Amino acid sequence: MAAAGVCHTDHASLRWPGPLVMGHEGAGHVEAIGEGVAGLQLGQPVLLNWAIPCGHCWQCGHGAAALCERTHELDVAHLGNSRAHAGATRWCGQAIERSFHLGTFAHHTLVRAEAVTPLPPGLPLDAACILGCAVMTGVGSAVNVAAVAPGDTVAVLGCGGVGLNVVQGARIAGARTIIAIDRVPARLERARALGATHALVPHEGDRDHAQLVADVRALTDGRGVDHAFEATGVPALAFLPLKLARNGGNALQVSGAHGSATLQLTELFWNKRYLAPLYGGCVPSRDFPRLFRWIAEGRLELASLVSHRYPLEALDRAFDDMLSGRSSKGVLRIA
Repeated sequence: MAAAGVCHTDHASLRWPGPLVMGHEGAGHVEAIGEGVAGLQLGQPVLLNWAIPCGHCWQCGHGAAALCERTHELDVAHLGNSRAHAGATRWCGQAIERSFHLGTFAHHTLVRAEAVTPLPPGLPLDAACILGCAVMTGVGSAVNVAAVAPGDTVAVLGCGGVGLNVVQGARIAGARTIIAIDRVPARLERARALGATHALVPHEGDRDHAQLVADVRALTDGRGVDHAFEATGVPALAFLPLKLARNGGNALQVSGAHGSATLQLTELFWNKRYLAPLYGGCVPSRDFPRLFRWIAEGRLELASLVSHRYPLEALDRAFDDMLSGRSSKGVLRIA
């Protein structure tokens, strides 16, 4: 491993059953190759993806590689317990799990070949590592799932690592209006630099977000946006995109927020679509080469997305900066 991104999911994994090797965004160099693996070379820089497709199950065959049935049902037994019981990954007599079958907060990791995508030469790994989750989730949610089209209007609630990439995806797709919404002015500045046409700070005491909804509608001819995205990770805001979207529009919860939230069923009126997409609908063989191409063409910004870099042993500081809003995207430099 050379570098690993840090996000709210990693912080949440502190409460998962353990022992656990944390981390699910990462990039590094191939140190060894298993029998039967083709297309990789020793020393090659590679990107890891955490929703690992097998390419053969029902979901993979229907274009939903991020929902791969083998990964969701069989991977723990294949690369977790079986190797743990062989003595390779045990700690104090307990089998060690790895976050999303990767465990990128470590000097080495052992993964299935399908989790690996070769990186183009010259792309710094301490920036490239965030392509494996934050960039793919945000850009893919706009381009693949919502299918933002030229001239569409978009609102992005929360401008952290994922939200900023929803902004980028909407810009690349040709949206004419991109409304960034966040309480942190510095994040709104970054959103504008990456393509947002408008920036809104929610009002304190805005009961039921009525003023925010009015502000968004005022920017969209009174009807609301074509696509509204929630990227805050706050469960209470999971359904707010339904209020921001126009009739017949899309509301997407892309943060992976966990917990309880309530809504009035009338918020689904009329003909609104509510989606909770996984990993931006990622198909690695299709999407990562496209991201690489957009970076090379200057259409997708990468380096400036990383606001803070830390040594591996400073993970606690990385979490503190993330939770306080001091960082928009932190990366651990491992090697």
